[in-house]
Amino acid sequence: MSARIAPSLLASDFARLAEQAALVEGADWLHVDVMDNHFVPNLTLGPPVVEALHKSTPLPLDCHLMIEDPDRWAPGYAELGAANVTFHAEAAADPVATARAIRAAGALAGLAVKPGTPLDPYLPVLPEFDTLLVMTVEPGFGGQDFVAAALPKVSAARRAVQAGHLRLILEVDGGVNAETIEDAAAAGADMFVAGTAVYGSGDPGAAIESLRATAQAAYDRAWPR
Repeated sequence: MSARIAPSLLASDFARLAEQAALVEGADWLHVDVMDNHFVPNLTLGPPVVEALHKSTPLPLDCHLMIEDPDRWAPGYAELGAANVTFHAEAAADPVATARAIRAAGALAGLAVKPGTPLDPYLPVLPEFDTLLVMTVEPGFGGQDFVAAALPKVSAARRAVQAGHLRLILEVDGGVNAETIEDAAAAGADMFVAGTAVYGSGDPGAAIESLRATAQAAYDRAWPR
């Protein structure tokens, strides 16, 4: 496993998104939070911004849809150029059909679960997905405290991957910083969404490198090859 970092634009300066994306070009993905003020009580970016970002940065766009009716809207983000489109299990009427539509449009398909949502009911559908995003804060706002109680879901998914039952990127989103990334990596995550820890630092590029190294070391200790 190679630890990967996805800086969250939610912590950036929205007035200068292209410049903010350029600051983190050493990252692996660029995390784009899409919120509709219905599924979560916040309103952020939408399709026109995703389309513009796709044209302005070489980074793969990791679109996290915190929206109602993702079955209708999620495939469109793949069509706009997103590399990974993740939608919430709690909002989807037909997760399998939506995942297949995202893949058919050319993107990886991701399933997100809130901290309090159990993973077990969704284990049968995970073979249809490329990414599992475990929220370690309640979705809607950045800057919240890390919810470590969500990490057993990451470990359960990692054990399934290690056993050969699943092929998944295991992503953690929420409250990730230099301290909490160790616990997330030790639980088995390999993709880490970091907002303030990157954009709130004096040197976003150096912050990415440091977070990646810390996560890799913690993962290797917990999951030796």
